[in-house]
Amino acid sequence: MKSIYSLLFFTLFSSIIFAQDSIPDIKTSNWASWGRVSFLFNQSAFNDDWQGGGVTNISGNLGISYDMQYKRKKLSWDTKLISDFGLSQVKDQRYLRKTTDRLELNSILGNQINQSNWNYSTIFNFRSQFISGYEFFIEEETGDDGVVRTRQMRRETSGGFSPSYFQLGLGFLWKKSKNFNFNIAPATTRLITVTSNFTDVDMDNPEEVDSYTPFFGVEANKTARWEVGASFRGYTKFEVAKNIQLENIVSLYSDYLADPENIDIDYNLNLFLKVNKYISGNFEFQAIYDDNTTRGFQIRQVIGLGFKYDLGERPTKKA
Repeated sequence: MKSIYSLLFFTLFSSIIFAQDSIPDIKTSNWASWGRVSFLFNQSAFNDDWQGGGVTNISGNLGISYDMQYKRKKLSWDTKLISDFGLSQVKDQRYLRKTTDRLELNSILGNQINQSNWNYSTIFNFRSQFISGYEFFIEEETGDDGVVRTRQMRRETSGGFSPSYFQLGLGFLWKKSKNFNFNIAPATTRLITVTSNFTDVDMDNPEEVDSYTPFFGVEANKTARWEVGASFRGYTKFEVAKNIQLENIVSLYSDYLADPENIDIDYNLNLFLKVNKYISGNFEFQAIYDDNTTRGFQIRQVIGLGFKYDLGERPTKKA
């Protein structure tokens, strides 16, 4: 039965990957687009007589990265979509576990200033997740026979598209090339939205009021938080060795209206290794600091070797 589930799981995700071939590759004199689909799959199975140790498990990660670029005279428009999603199931665990869950869209519109590398710019960012996140724990319960048993439980800590971040900023873009640029937006507005089930509080119940902690900065009985501040975003990508590319993305944000000295940080490091046309390896590291969420750094790290499929070709000329 485990083998059947594994085959169905692999077939499902493989069909999703090959379906990406239908994504149009926009190419005119002013447009260029390129992308990458990657799939990482892992499965291990052990029967009851196996003595070498190990736990039966199955996992899969699907990632899509897609870029669109428009260039006409002094006007440029760069848009990048990043999505990653993965699940794992381990024997004797009651629930599926997320291994990664990320959805992000970045778009920058620039208008070149004279013949320099500087541009007037408008930047838009959207960031969220696909499904709920959970905190897992063990709960003890005593049965009618007096025997204490343990039960795996979970508590929802975030929801599908809850929170979602929308950011719009006006400023200046310095663009040496598509692989080396940064944007400064001293006039930026950010909207954080959540679903009401995380913020609903009975105001007539003092215990609920006292115990409530703002959910991703959103106050009780509200579903959104609006901020005004300044943002910075930098991007570099270069080849460290043949078939090995290193990408760095850093985003900073300061809220003028509340604790502007507490700067939100989102740093991504991606290392891409090309084995051949269809096989690739990657290393991802992400560190987030947002004091509206937690007082420490949130760390995410993924290492994988798997299948990839390129969507279109990267332009050879500098944008």
